[in-house]
Amino acid sequence: MINAGLVADFTAEVLGEAQALTETGGEIKPVGSVRDMRELLWSSIDNSESRDLDQVEYVERLPDGRIHLLIGIADVDAFVQKGSVIDRRAFVNTVSVYTPAITFPMLPEQLSTGITSLLEGEDRLALVIELVLNSEGVVSSRDVYRALVHNHAKLTYDEVGAWLENQSQIPGSIAKVPGLGEQIRLQFETTNLLHALRKQNGALELETVEVEPVLSGGEVIRLDIKRHNRAQQIIENFMIAANTSMAEFLEERGVPSLRRVVRTPERWSLIVKMAKSYGAALPPRPDSRALSDFLDERRAKAPAKYIDLSLAVLKMMGSGEYLVEEPGLEQEGHFGLAVHDYTHSTAPNRRYPDLITQRCLKAAIDGGNYPYTRGELEEIAERCNRMEDAARKVERMTKKAAVAVLLSGRVGEIFDGIVTGVKEKGTFVQLVSPPAEGRIVKEEEGLSVGEKVRVRLVATEPERGFIDFAYVKQD
Repeated sequence: MINAGLVADFTAEVLGEAQALTETGGEIKPVGSVRDMRELLWSSIDNSESRDLDQVEYVERLPDGRIHLLIGIADVDAFVQKGSVIDRRAFVNTVSVYTPAITFPMLPEQLSTGITSLLEGEDRLALVIELVLNSEGVVSSRDVYRALVHNHAKLTYDEVGAWLENQSQIPGSIAKVPGLGEQIRLQFETTNLLHALRKQNGALELETVEVEPVLSGGEVIRLDIKRHNRAQQIIENFMIAANTSMAEFLEERGVPSLRRVVRTPERWSLIVKMAKSYGAALPPRPDSRALSDFLDERRAKAPAKYIDLSLAVLKMMGSGEYLVEEPGLEQEGHFGLAVHDYTHSTAPNRRYPDLITQRCLKAAIDGGNYPYTRGELEEIAERCNRMEDAARKVERMTKKAAVAVLLSGRVGEIFDGIVTGVKEKGTFVQLVSPPAEGRIVKEEEGLSVGEKVRVRLVATEPERGFIDFAYVKQD
């Protein structure tokens, strides 16, 4: 953390302000323009270990068949005022950093896992984005307002995903709340509408697999594979709809704000060359719809290799960044999502840009003064881009270190694996079990991507995240 320019601890002043907010927060009541919406069947879906809950969702079918979608976002700004001690500290890291051993939260935990978290069974202030969708998933109307909400159930991706995919019975966390099962089914129906429209517009559907080290008692005990499931699709599509609609809401009202941009790929020629190697022809100019069609075709023909293709496309596209939106000016959108207006607004407990967007939205709702000048927003965007990259490096490095720790006692053992990369800097292999990745440093000549191999673990270096193998030649 320190080497990356991130701050690992909170000062006594920051913790003191957080404690004072917790003590004076008191009972939350709907006052003024804050609507009382606690009676709606709000629920959240997140990772099982998450306590910094940023979103709750509710869907209903209107009499004319349209879908009424409500997404509640934790009103962090109600407690973290602009320019406060906590706000200035949040600007330092700009994100929460998640490592296998510990989480370094952007906000003190008295807030992020307490009074600003949409915890199950608690009344909480929220910023609600209200959308009405027609039968094709097109947003026909939108509104944003403050409300008081109540999370009736904190659900997890694994349990909801398994149930929706008919791999398990209805989870107890859903069954115990009357009507929640039907509610989640309707949420999945709604996300299918949104997803179909996104695909029609050319959104890319890339598949990734994350390997998560699991710790217990300070020891790395195993590696879990996190695969995308239907529960994650619900939240992903709802958050995209919310972030797109909030960006459009701000633009319509002429409020300067931050945008999340994935630029048109500068390395499009490399993507074209890669597609040609598969016998496909992409247009010479970047075209997300054409790329989406090519990816769909490859997934249908070779599903086992689609993850590797997805990773290659992601690397050639480049990462996202924050820019300042100036109403009335034509600016780039999000190439991968195939949307023109996109912001980050749905995770204010863990991302500073989302807190900034929340303040801009409140100004738009109230018709008050803009909370930030263009110069201030540009400074924030530059800082967020830099610190997001630093946090990503810390997270990536600590995951590699945890995997190296897990394997450090197995030097000399032989494993089955698949070659995942052949590059100038080395040949890389993914083990079948445990699903660890490392570099083949001996006898690697002549290997190709996708080749099944046997390798011997020759060394680990957890401090640098290194795992080294030697290729074992077959008789």
